[in-house]
Amino acid sequence: MPLSRIEISRRTALLTSAAIAANVINPMRAFAQETPRKGGAFNVHYGAEQRQLNPSLQASTGVYIIGGKIQEPLVDLDTAGNPVGVLAESWESTPDGKTITFKLRKGVTWHDGKPFTSEDVAFTAMNMWKKILNYGSTLQLFLTTVDTPDPQTAIFRYERPMPLNLLLRALPDLGYVSAKHIYENGDIRQNPANLAPIGTGPFKFNKYERGQYIIADRNDNYWRPNAPYLDRIVWKVITDRAAAAAQLEAGGLQLSPFSGLTISDMARLGKDKRFIVSTKGNEGNARTNTIEFNFRRKELSDIRVRRAIAHAINVPFFIENFLGDFAKLGTGPIPSTSTDFYPGPNTPQYPYDKQKAIALLDEAGLKPGAGGNRLSLRLLPAPWGEDISLWATFIQQSLGEVGIQVEVVRNDGGGFLKQVYDEHAFDLATGWHQYRNDPAVSTTVWYRSGQPKGAPWTNQWGWEDPAIDKIIDDAATEVDPAKRKALYADFVTRANTELPIWMPIEQLFVTVITAKARNHSNTPRWASSTWHDLWLAE
Repeated sequence: MPLSRIEISRRTALLTSAAIAANVINPMRAFAQETPRKGGAFNVHYGAEQRQLNPSLQASTGVYIIGGKIQEPLVDLDTAGNPVGVLAESWESTPDGKTITFKLRKGVTWHDGKPFTSEDVAFTAMNMWKKILNYGSTLQLFLTTVDTPDPQTAIFRYERPMPLNLLLRALPDLGYVSAKHIYENGDIRQNPANLAPIGTGPFKFNKYERGQYIIADRNDNYWRPNAPYLDRIVWKVITDRAAAAAQLEAGGLQLSPFSGLTISDMARLGKDKRFIVSTKGNEGNARTNTIEFNFRRKELSDIRVRRAIAHAINVPFFIENFLGDFAKLGTGPIPSTSTDFYPGPNTPQYPYDKQKAIALLDEAGLKPGAGGNRLSLRLLPAPWGEDISLWATFIQQSLGEVGIQVEVVRNDGGGFLKQVYDEHAFDLATGWHQYRNDPAVSTTVWYRSGQPKGAPWTNQWGWEDPAIDKIIDDAATEVDPAKRKALYADFVTRANTELPIWMPIEQLFVTVITAKARNHSNTPRWASSTWHDLWLAE
């Protein structure tokens, strides 16, 4: 496709992530003999509000970046990417995988002074993770009860086996605990604490001014000795990426996470010694760019039309010219970064083939009308990063060349989530699928039917496939690692064949942070973690 047909600045193509890679500073470089300094405020770029701050109810980096400092999970990942206890101190599973027992940390209190106990874990698991949490509802599908024989013991009982390693890999994202006494009376979804959370974490919620900022202050009663170091975290709502870059340079921000800036600004700041620009600390959040199809639209329920759309888009050209070295061609819902489950590239694929796309549209009965138009569609891009916006424009231009007219409808974060996952007011949508260590955590939920209406990043497409549902359920309850891997290879093959979602691009997030920060990017999901050890040098 000639570049002149793509209405995107050539500057983006020239200042790609290759420039970032060439100028990045090692984010883990040593600072000899430094003593952690207490105090100071840490100002964070928050690019898209999601109208939710409780990670027990919504699994999302946009929620973790705030809620993960206020609330805590049972388990997180350590520097090496292995599960490490947070609110849980230890765990064990019965051989059949149907009973998993957690021993909980003693002496932990909620920010309102009430003690943290196993009753909080049981209530959260049964009423939030299982019923509401967008990925948790599938993960905990076969959870039947959580017993609480004493305040420090929570016993999870399952109808079908729960592989312990799967649960431990899931809990860093899907294991945040909420206070029972805050939520047990009334509508959980409408509870005011969802926007003013009460947690056990190192920072206590202070204030939320919609469209402006969110503030959390140091928790002086935090259970980790001497933590946290920071006095305050301020998340500043800045939807304009260029304005966020300007605030970083002026000292008004210290961090822009999750590829929140333009590609050209990240390349430029990577040359500035005041900043560190890197993918380090994002290994646990590998992401793929998506095209999501609404099967309620008759034309899109036709597999020939979905395959035509995939064949009409020159993905290698887009990666080479607009994303660069931090992106690669994707091959399906399990990315190549998943060493345990990646099935390889030899599954159904849809390489760029304009003539094949046209032939499929003709075969589906979508003949060109006046002006060559075959079909008109509404495309809703998520407002999370510049690459999504570029990708949406590229889709629009590419489909226009095969007679599909695309209207791009842009929303803020809350509007996008509501229109796509609750109201289903879209034809096509595009955003990020984030892979979190195991396909059962945040991947298969995009495909399994029966998801609660309104649950973000789940199967809200109006698509059902009993065969893929069975594969997903069998894989999530199989304790033999080799058999699990084989089941997930079957899952990818069927998912790529039916194509309810297309995931053709793999990426890692880029972090831009002040060089004065210490103890940052030191875990695979650092931006989502507690920041209890983060501090600022003078």
